[in-house]
Amino acid sequence: MDKYTLCTEDFSLDNQELLLGETLFHNANGYLGVRGCFEEGYPQGFSQVRGTYINGFYDFAYMGQAEKLHGLVEEKQTILNVADTQTITLKLDGENFSMFEGKVIKSRRVLDMRKGITLREIWWESPEGRQVRIKITRMASFVDTSLFLVRYELEPLNFDGTAELVSVHKGDVKNFFDPNDPRVAGEEIQHILIGETWEEAGASYILSHTSKSGGTVCSAVKNAVEEPEQVEEHSLSLETGLVRETFRVKLVRTKCFRLLKYTVLCDSCHFTDPAGQAKEKLEALTAQPARALYEDQERYLDRFWDTCEIDVYGDGELNRALTYNVYQLLQSVTKDRYGNIAAKGLSGEGYEGHYFWDTEMYILPFFTLTNREIAKNLIGYRYQILENAKENARQMGHKQGALYPWRTIMGSECSGYFPSGTAAYHISGDVAYSVVAYYLASGDLEFMEQCGAEIVAETARLWMDLGCWYQGKFHINEVTGPDEYTCMVNNNYYTNALAKYNLIWAARLYRRLKEAGKADGLVERTGLTDGEAEAFVRTAKAVFLPYDEELGINPQDDSFLQKKLWDVSSIPEEEKPLLLHHHPLELYRYQVCKQADTVLAHFILEEEQDLETIRKSYAYYEKVTTHDSSLSSCIFSIMAARLGMVEKAYGYFGDSAKMDLYNTHKNTKDGIHTANMGGSYMGIVYGFGGLRIREQGLSLRPCLPKQWEGYHFRFLYEDSVIEVKAGRETCAVTLLRGTEKEITIYDRPYVLRDRVEIPME
Repeated sequence: MDKYTLCTEDFSLDNQELLLGETLFHNANGYLGVRGCFEEGYPQGFSQVRGTYINGFYDFAYMGQAEKLHGLVEEKQTILNVADTQTITLKLDGENFSMFEGKVIKSRRVLDMRKGITLREIWWESPEGRQVRIKITRMASFVDTSLFLVRYELEPLNFDGTAELVSVHKGDVKNFFDPNDPRVAGEEIQHILIGETWEEAGASYILSHTSKSGGTVCSAVKNAVEEPEQVEEHSLSLETGLVRETFRVKLVRTKCFRLLKYTVLCDSCHFTDPAGQAKEKLEALTAQPARALYEDQERYLDRFWDTCEIDVYGDGELNRALTYNVYQLLQSVTKDRYGNIAAKGLSGEGYEGHYFWDTEMYILPFFTLTNREIAKNLIGYRYQILENAKENARQMGHKQGALYPWRTIMGSECSGYFPSGTAAYHISGDVAYSVVAYYLASGDLEFMEQCGAEIVAETARLWMDLGCWYQGKFHINEVTGPDEYTCMVNNNYYTNALAKYNLIWAARLYRRLKEAGKADGLVERTGLTDGEAEAFVRTAKAVFLPYDEELGINPQDDSFLQKKLWDVSSIPEEEKPLLLHHHPLELYRYQVCKQADTVLAHFILEEEQDLETIRKSYAYYEKVTTHDSSLSSCIFSIMAARLGMVEKAYGYFGDSAKMDLYNTHKNTKDGIHTANMGGSYMGIVYGFGGLRIREQGLSLRPCLPKQWEGYHFRFLYEDSVIEVKAGRETCAVTLLRGTEKEITIYDRPYVLRDRVEIPME
């Protein structure tokens, strides 16, 4: 089995394993996502999250606050479970097909990341002895992202008889909820209200609207039988929000019956006329052979893997996990500027479909290095909600600047707990950092002129308003850094370092646009002046960055080292994550970190400190970090590699790469961890590859764990495609396309015209 194939044979029917499988084998394309539930469903009493989601399609939900204080969030957005069209039930001569009845002779589930499909294949014997093979193939099209296609294949193995298949189109659905887990919705609400249900030209349509946000969505379904002469009877019944299409089929031993079920979803966030456009799309898609749709999917993925190819040699399991992670980033990412990447992608309802800083710091690097258009769309989304961010800043009492919401869908804050949400001001710096990272990798000054420089300028203004001067230094107080176990602190190192970088680059981009004669639009939209840009630079030079002389480290904040140490090594597994077992105030009073904080700052802004400070800080924070967050292990891996601790880097990298396939955080059932998936990509490229793209240019510092034979990856830099291939003895850097580039490897300069090969160090 190659790295592009995930396969489980004779899979478990344990309820928790089924929920995990719903996530791991979901189908998505960045616009829609469908969880991998059984078409026929589960027995009564079994839990399932039978979800279909649209990226950026939301409703409002009330978020109560016991204390009615100014600025506290009382209304949030939540992703919606839309029409269920994956349901197909089967009877064989009156016997219901269920994997929980009769006998499962053999079964397998497959995700094919080259073809962009999942399949479930079952060899089953009914209680009365009828044997069949059932093969169900699913595809969420990357080419026309409104399409979800199911092919249902039925082969009788030892009998002739009659089958009854019922294809269900259900619009009356609700979201999943769990009142005991803060990572998913806490109450059941009817968000989707049925408007119309109708049949036209053999297709069924359900037009629904949201209860509060004013959104509409149309689901259009058409079933097509490959050999219509096999159908003895056919009927279609309609109720409000529910359509059942029944096929009574004559079965002949070893002869296959095949049903194609086309679903088209169109919502009002992405389409001007959801019902009309759903009808047009469905007619166009069903008019062409299904084979052509599958071939289009393969061609799309051929192009994707051509640039995004990444390999580890000598560890097949880890290589497959890494490939899976990269594929899930593609499944999760929007292909336009109306959405972003949710924390769980489109695989589940964890975190209610909200977008976090995860995108900018963990996911965007992958697309910046592999797909410029998608990277620009992700930054473009932040530009789309820039006015919301400015309004959010005013709500927080700031006279200027843009404060991006900690979690959101359409731009307003959705965090109900401000100490670890709204107080995480670093998200504005994260957004600015991602804009600059895109610029350094692409050299795309035109995009900076269009929107990038404006984002960086408005976020810089936020720091100017937020901070204060004390004893000649610029301090930033009452903020929360990446570590959510340490909230509401003064001078969080990560936040301050990012603010400094943000201020410097706001001035720098302004100057570069002026020098190129392209600053007029920026000045017109923002009123930015030479004097304000100079003030940014003066303030940046004075930003206070905590440093402890005795320990030789950067304290996480002003008070972190004053707290008691929490013995992380003594935490029992059943108490993880700590946030589910300890009151926040208890956590805040200790030196205990949920995730990389200062260590993350040292990765992205290494130039701020000498290597010895970074090394000592890493050793200190490693002892107090629980890695309860999925965003942590990858960063500790990257920095271990940078510090020459290759085997330690390998250990952390394995934790990151295998997190979802091995369900190490025990909550993959709620959805994949998209940020960690991006982090595992960074672990190869930035960690073991040692890739850095700074203003000074491109550099590499490759290293190789003893467990591997080697690795390779490709990336975009300016106008070029570059491949890095590291082995035990040498590292080869090849210019695949584009013009020659200056590159630094192990601190030595080279000119990359065709290929540079040097000994590994």
